[in-house]
Order: sequence, then C-alpha cells, then structure tokens
Amino acid sequence: MEAKLPIVEDFHSLQGEGAHTGRSAYFIRLASCKVGCPWCDTKASWSPDQYPQISVLKLAENASKAHSNGAAFVVITGGEPLHHNLDPLCKAIRVNESLPIHIETSGVDPLSGDPDWITLSPKKHAPPTVEILKVCQELKIIIHDNDDLDFAEEIAKKANALTNKKPLMFLQPGWNNHKGQNLTFEYIKKNPEWRMSLQIHKWLKIS
Repeated sequence: MEAKLPIVEDFHSLQGEGAHTGRSAYFIRLASCKVGCPWCDTKASWSPDQYPQISVLKLAENASKAHSNGAAFVVITGGEPLHHNLDPLCKAIRVNESLPIHIETSGVDPLSGDPDWITLSPKKHAPPTVEILKVCQELKIIIHDNDDLDFAEEIAKKANALTNKKPLMFLQPGWNNHKGQNLTFEYIKKNPEWRMSLQIHKWLKIS
C-alpha cells in the first residue's frame, strides 16, 4: 500500500529562520502535534483529521519540480513532523539524490527519515530525546522570558556534552513579543556563541 501523510500545505519559498535563512526551499508541512505550545503560530496544524492524506510519491514529485525551479533543499516541518514515520517520504524524495532533506522538530519523538539537517527547537514542557540532541546540527530556542534563556543554556550544555561537533545555536524571539526581542538582543551581545534568528518571512509578509 502506498504511504500517505496528512498535509497542511506544501510550497516553494525561502527559508525564513535559522542557519539557512534566505535560501530557496520546498516546504512540506505535516499535520499533527501533541506538544501544544501556547504561542504556536501554526495551531491549525495540530489536528491531522482535517487535512488530506497525500501520497509520498506525489510529494516527492512536487519536491523534484521545486528543485527544478531552484529549491536547494526540502524542509519537513509541522505540526510535529516526527509524530510520523518519515522513512517512506524521505526515501521517495531521495530518488533525486541532489536534494538535501531538512527537518524542523521539537525532538520529542524517535528520529526517522535520516535527514541531512536537523533543526531542533526544544520546549521546556516537552524535553527532546537524547538521540536527537546528539545528532542535531542546529539548536533554535524561542525566547519569551528569562526562563527561556535559562532553558536555552541548559539544552546547549546537554547537546554540547553529547557530541564533538557542536550544533549552531540560535535564539529566536517570540513573534510580536517585545520582552523576548529585548532579552534576546541583550543576551547575544554578551554571549557570542549564540546567534539571533528572525522570522524574515513574517517581516516580509510572504509564505
């Protein structure tokens, strides 16, 4: 039986956050999330039942078309993408071996799909697995208050202790959260091992 996944949307745009900001990418947003962050900007993706089940072969075909039109990589996001087994989707995409696969995850589930790049955005109320802490290339912590800064340092310490290749580390202020913006700005000025991530797609009002 052909594998299918609940899809909120898929589209070709620019990566708006983190280490690959500004690069052309094809996005696949999967439905389903049980992490339940109150500030989430994609709450509509939490319930998988209201979205169509799309075949992984169709998604791979769309990824290939986007690649032909300039997409440098695929971003699998959500929701929480690792609520699903990503092996069939990534296998289908890798028919085109030149198209790297990135995932954006909170890290609460086992890793699947063998992605080329993992952006780990962990949450205080739902800590990530040790497995993903060991292999992530990028940490991205959302900042609303001082507790989030403490959590960022705690997670970074754990991740750096688990691997010889330390992940890139980003602090991203919560959208429209002025306290988070100020805290992030001032903290990074004094802690240069961190970088700032901004959601440029929101500033530019593009998808």
